[in-house]
Amino acid sequence: MSVAVLLFLGLGLLEAEGRRNRCFFNRTQEYCKCYNLSEETIGSIIQCLPATVVEFQGGDLEKYIAFPIGDLDSSAIETLDSLTIQKIIIGNVLVPEILLARVLRFFSYTHVQELAFESCIFQGTGNWSDMDGQNLPILSLSFHNVTSAPLTGQEQAFSSLSSWLGTLEELAVTGSRITSLPCAIGRVFRTLHSLDLAQNSLGDGSLSPAFCQGAFPQLQELSLRHNNLRSYHSTCKGVELLLELQHLDLSHNELTADPSPSCQWPASLRHFNLSSTGLDEVPTPLPPKLEVLDVSHNHLHAVDISLSSLKKLFLDQNLLQAVPSIRNYPMLDTLHLDNNSITELPRDEVKLLGRLQDVAVADNPFSCSCSGAGALQALAAAGHLGQGWPGDYRCHSPAQYQSWPVAQVPVSVLHCDPAAVVAPICVTLALLGLAGAVYVARARPCRRA
Repeated sequence: MSVAVLLFLGLGLLEAEGRRNRCFFNRTQEYCKCYNLSEETIGSIIQCLPATVVEFQGGDLEKYIAFPIGDLDSSAIETLDSLTIQKIIIGNVLVPEILLARVLRFFSYTHVQELAFESCIFQGTGNWSDMDGQNLPILSLSFHNVTSAPLTGQEQAFSSLSSWLGTLEELAVTGSRITSLPCAIGRVFRTLHSLDLAQNSLGDGSLSPAFCQGAFPQLQELSLRHNNLRSYHSTCKGVELLLELQHLDLSHNELTADPSPSCQWPASLRHFNLSSTGLDEVPTPLPPKLEVLDVSHNHLHAVDISLSSLKKLFLDQNLLQAVPSIRNYPMLDTLHLDNNSITELPRDEVKLLGRLQDVAVADNPFSCSCSGAGALQALAAAGHLGQGWPGDYRCHSPAQYQSWPVAQVPVSVLHCDPAAVVAPICVTLALLGLAGAVYVARARPCRRA
C-alpha cells in the first residue's frame, strides 16, 4: 500500500465515495494511477485495490504532519493483507520525513515488494526509532531525481532501519546529485545484490569510502554510469573490496587510461561496461575473467588485448580500421563492429568470424571488391550477420558500386575471376580438339586398307 493510502487508513479518512474520481484503473495491466491525491478525493482510491501496481502523482501530505497516527485495528490489517499490490510509485510529492517515519511501519502488513520515489522532495528529519527491529516485505527500493538532506550524518536513521534494509535486494538512487556515500551506511545493506547510482556526482575520491571494508558484502551489480569519475586506476581501487561483484557499468564517465599494476579488479567481475568513456586505447589491467566487454562509443584505433574467457565484445562507434584478431578470444561468440572505419574483412579472419554466432559490421565504409563484398555475403548467407543486414551495409568504393547495398554487388566467379572460368574451358576445348585430331589420324589408315 502506498504511504498516502496507509496514511489515510491510519487517519480513518478513507471514504467509500469520493467527491471526484482522480484514480484511473487499467484492468488489463492491473495498473492504477492517481493524480493530486487529497482528503477530498481519497475515496476514488478504492478502485485501485485490485491492482498490482499503483502510481501516485502529486498531492499534499504536509497538512497531515500533526495528525495522530495510531496502530491499525484488526479489520484494517486484514484488508492490507488481502491486497495484491506489489509495487508502489510515488511521484512529484513533498514528503515530510517525520510523517514517512510514522507510516512506513504499516507496510509490514502488506505484500508490497517494490517502492519507488520519483521527483520527490524529502523534507526535515524523521524519528525512525519505531522501526527498530521492524521487518518489511519491500525488496526493491528506488529514488530518482529526489532531493533530501545529505546522507552524511544520517547513520542513526539507517541503523534504526537496519532490520529492513539488511534484507533489501535492490537499491537505486539515480539523478539525485549524490556526492558521497558514508561507509557505515553501506554496511547496513548486508544482502543487497544490485546498486544503481547512475546520474549522480560521485568522483574518484568518493568510491573508496563508499565501498569500504564490510560495505555491500553481497553486491553483484553496480552502476556508476554518468558520474564524475576520471581515473581508471582510482575507480579500480575504489571497488576492489567488492569481492562478489559481477556486473560493473562505468559508461558515460570521462576516464583516463592510467594503468597501474597495484590495482586488481575483483576476480568475480564478468560484465564490464566502458562505453562512452572517452578512451583512445583499451585500458589495462582488465578483469581477468571477463565474459562481456563493452568499449563502444570511444576513440579506439586498435584493440590488442587477450582475454581467454571473453564471450561478447562490443566495439561499435570507434575508429577501428581493421577487425581485431579473434584468435585472442577462443570463447568469443559475439562481435559488434558497427560504425567504424573498416573497409574489408581479411580472408583469414572471415573463416574465424564464421565460427561466431553474432557478427555486426554495419555502417562501415566498405570496399566492395569481389573479396570484400564476397566475405560479407558469405557471412550473411551462413546466418552470422545480425541486425542491420542488408540495409545498413553499403559500399563506399569503388566508384561504380558507391552507395550500393553490399548484398547486391555481383561476386560470382564469372564476374570476379573470368580467367578462372575461361581458362578451364579453353583447356577443355583444346583437349577435345587434340583428341579429335588423334582420332582422325588413326582412322585414316583404316580407310586406305
